[in-house]
Amino acid sequence: MNLRVILADDHPFVLLGIEATLAEHGDVCVVGQATSPSSLFEVMHATACDVLVTDLAMPNESGDAEDGLRLIRRIRSSWPQVRIVVLTSLTNTAILRSIMAAGVLGMLNKIESMDELAAAIRAAGAGRSHVSRSVLEALSAASGETPRMSSMRDLSPRQTEVLRMFVRGHSISEIAQHLGRDVRTVSRQKRDAMAKLGVSNDPGLFAFVRAHGLT
Repeated sequence: MNLRVILADDHPFVLLGIEATLAEHGDVCVVGQATSPSSLFEVMHATACDVLVTDLAMPNESGDAEDGLRLIRRIRSSWPQVRIVVLTSLTNTAILRSIMAAGVLGMLNKIESMDELAAAIRAAGAGRSHVSRSVLEALSAASGETPRMSSMRDLSPRQTEVLRMFVRGHSISEIAQHLGRDVRTVSRQKRDAMAKLGVSNDPGLFAFVRAHGLT
C-alpha cells in the first residue's frame, strides 16, 4: 500500500524537487501540494493523506509569516491521524525543540539528502520517529550534553527494552501496556537509563541513539 503524502512549501521549485525525488520511490504517492498555510488547510480538508511534509516558515497570501509551532499544533488538532515530517532551514534550537514536543515524527534540515526524506516519510508512516543527524547534533550541542558510549553496558535489559521502544515512536503508556508494566515503572526505567547515558532530555536521547545505534 502506497503512503499518501501532501507536500507544503512556499517555494515551488522545492516542491518540484521533492516530488521528483519521491517519484522514484514506488511506495510513496504525492496526493496534494500547498504553498501557504491557508492553501495547506484547503488541501488537507479535501484530500486524505497519511503523511504531511511541511516547511515551518510559510507566509500567508497576505505576506505575513505563519508561526511554525502554531501551524503544527493546528494540524495536530484537526488531523491527529496524520503523521508530520518537518523539512526546514531553521536552526533555532528552542523552536526545533518546541516543534518536536508538539508531536512531529520527522524533522530534517533542507540541506539533507532528499533520499533521507523518503526514509523519514516511511518511518513516519509506520509511526516511528526520524530526525536527521544535523538536527540531532544541533539539539545535542545546544543542550551541552556529550553522551557516553561506555555507559551502554550499564543499562539493564529492561532499561534497554524501554529505550528501544521509545525511540521507535512508542509513548510511555504504550510501552507499559505492551510490556505489562506500570506506567510509573516504565517512566522510571526510562529516566534512570537516560541518567546512565548522560542525557537529560529526549533530543539528547535521540542524538545518542543515532550516534551509537542503540536500536
